[in-house]
Amino acid sequence: MTSYRFQNVINPGDPTFNQLLGINDGGLIVGYFGSGAAGHPNQGYTTTLANLKSFTPENFPGSAQTQVIGVNNNGTTVGFYSGTNMGVGMDANYGFSSHNPDVFTSVQDPNTGTALPTNNLLGINNSGIAVGFYVNASGNSRGYTFNTKTDTFSAPINAPGATSTTTADIDAAGDIVGFSTNNGGASFSGFERVGGTFTTLNDPGMVSTQLFGISSNGEFLVGDAVGPKGGMFGVLFNSVTDTWQNFHVGIDPQGLFATTFNGVNDNGAIVGFFVNKAGNTIGLLGRPVATDSASLGSDGGSFASLNAEPSSTRSSAAFDAWSALTPNSGTFDSLHHETAHAQHGASSIAGSIGHGPGSA
Repeated sequence: MTSYRFQNVINPGDPTFNQLLGINDGGLIVGYFGSGAAGHPNQGYTTTLANLKSFTPENFPGSAQTQVIGVNNNGTTVGFYSGTNMGVGMDANYGFSSHNPDVFTSVQDPNTGTALPTNNLLGINNSGIAVGFYVNASGNSRGYTFNTKTDTFSAPINAPGATSTTTADIDAAGDIVGFSTNNGGASFSGFERVGGTFTTLNDPGMVSTQLFGISSNGEFLVGDAVGPKGGMFGVLFNSVTDTWQNFHVGIDPQGLFATTFNGVNDNGAIVGFFVNKAGNTIGLLGRPVATDSASLGSDGGSFASLNAEPSSTRSSAAFDAWSALTPNSGTFDSLHHETAHAQHGASSIAGSIGHGPGSA
């Protein structure tokens, strides 16, 4: 098992709500701040490992809200935007890709329903193939790929037997990860799709697993999982060693910890977010202990170490949350083997993707 060091990342645009969602091999990170509640719009940005205190805005031109979710090694970003900020679950969403900070392309799968259009791009590989999901006229999610170079869509993607499917990320080989449900969103199953064949990937002992990110080389997969007692873990799956690791950092007001991993690069660096004791959503950066160094940049000072265990083991150690406002502060717990439903939200997979119609 790999030990990790974690750091909270807070955007001064909204110290109470920040999510890191994607990271490439060069250390470029994408995310957004703002909860999406009326008057608190999602605002996209990029930052870097070299300077985690510097945020460059990235918002679709003329939009009221933007979430930047995926980034490849060429710096191409994907996400979604909305023209309104009426509140969680009330705003139409439209996907986008951006080949540089000044050139944006709106992306709307032609199968998207029209009642409250919901279309998100969530990940992109180095060949310019993006993945995402739309909500159809029946209110169910379907995954798809989009070629950003030819502006072409794939046929809808749906996991076997699933009511709704979200394709969340894609690696250099074209392998896709995501999650699906067939019980109205009561629980989710993670999957990897290789050459059109789906393989279910669920963290052992968990009630529900969602996969949100895959490294470009396909070695690392990340997401979150819900345990029997309702706590939510960030999860890391190593496809080479076929092992799962579970982590949690924060605690929400109801006493349930809530941690989500959303992106990972070939070096094993992880981005995501957690909920602290104050109920604030805090951006999260994790690096393997063996590789954390000055390359973390000027904000890479005070870390606490969390040693992960196999998901088949369990720790009884207590846990503390990080400070809501002070970067690089706080204590970490030992691994606990259980998780809670992610704070993501995507239409018929409502509440499942932190970047979804509920947010923008």
